Parts: sequence; C-alpha cells; structure tokens
Amino acid sequence: MWTLALRGGARVEVVAAQWCDAFGVVTRGRVQLELRDGDLGPVLGRDAGFWLRGTGVRALRNPGRRKARVRIVTPRARKRTDEMRVPQ
Repeated sequence: MWTLALRGGARVEVVAAQWCDAFGVVTRGRVQLELRDGDLGPVLGRDAGFWLRGTGVRALRNPGRRKARVRIVTPRARKRTDEMRVPQ
C-alpha cells in the first residue's frame, strides 16, 4: 500500500507492470481517469474507489488546483516510499 500525491494539474501514467491488480481510493481532492484512447473518463471525489486492472485507464490526472491524494492497495507487497511525489 502506498500514497500517490498529485499536485494541481499533475498527471501520472499507469504502467501495467507497476499497477497490476491495484485498487485506488481517493483520500483528498479529485482525480480524473484518462483512458487508453485519450478520452477523459470520470472525475472521482473523496472516498471514491476504483480498480485499474482491465479498465483501460492509462493515466491519473488531478483536474483541480489543490493537491489530490490516492491510496493505492495491491495484493503484492512492494517496496515503495510512503509517499510518491509527482512533478507537474
């Protein structure tokens, strides 16, 4: 489990090998799903949960100005920093 922090307007790619079987929960702010075909998907608010496997999501975006946080849970234990910072 780790926390992904997204600054306002930031975007992070979803790499299948790193996000295999990942489940995310928005814990602060809003996060928008970007789909494989480039279309923008739904904007998810606080306490919204989502799976990444088989969904066609290629990136997570913060559509707002304030920082958003997503708690990522995977069934496999991975060594990661407690909080990943994504540059704008």
